[in-house]
Amino acid sequence: MTRTKPVRDQDGERRPSLVDDAYAAMKEAIRNSEFAPGYQASEQEIALRLGMSRTPVHEAAIRLQEDGLVRVLPRRGILICAIAPGDLREIYDVIVAIEGRAAEILAALPEAERGRVAALLAAETDAMAQAQERGDLPAWGRADEVFHRILVEQAGNRRMIRIMQTINDQSHRARMLTLKLRRELDASVAEHKSIIAAIRDADPAGAHHHARQHRIRARDALLPLLEDFGLRHL
Repeated sequence: MTRTKPVRDQDGERRPSLVDDAYAAMKEAIRNSEFAPGYQASEQEIALRLGMSRTPVHEAAIRLQEDGLVRVLPRRGILICAIAPGDLREIYDVIVAIEGRAAEILAALPEAERGRVAALLAAETDAMAQAQERGDLPAWGRADEVFHRILVEQAGNRRMIRIMQTINDQSHRARMLTLKLRRELDASVAEHKSIIAAIRDADPAGAHHHARQHRIRARDALLPLLEDFGLRHL
């Protein structure tokens, strides 16, 4: 597939292209359900909603289709993909495996590196607790997402990072759509602290266990909620 070459300024620094801008804007609208699951519109309509021209929206939609967020339908426009509970179960299977291994890698780092990563994770966990106290669920969800992104990115495995980048957009949408239904926010904060402690203590087995159990518990709490409330698609 041919993609637009990045634009560079006079100093050779990369500048975002119009396609990059359209891709970022469409992805954010999908992640936050401004473009809801099942929403279908022409490229021109989406371009108008975003205040952009049609051509970069077309190119961005092709990239988003590769991410599994949209389907480009010939002569029928763009369809925002829905996530069924079965899809979410598969997503969590991948997350459980990758984040467990990432935590294990982090706990095996030298002491200074472990301390640095633990501090980053602790800052996001504190932000979650503060957001919960003031009843700001969107802020809680954003801090939770950053915690899990740090966990994987700091492990340094590029293939794991690429896989997680693809499914994080789908899991984030599920997270934000179901936050008001969930009752285990305190448990998430406590479990994050257990992961952080194992990383600080150079306990790879413990970090692996706590990271896996955290995601398994979240999965096992979330999927029955979807069934109980009849949410067949997210």
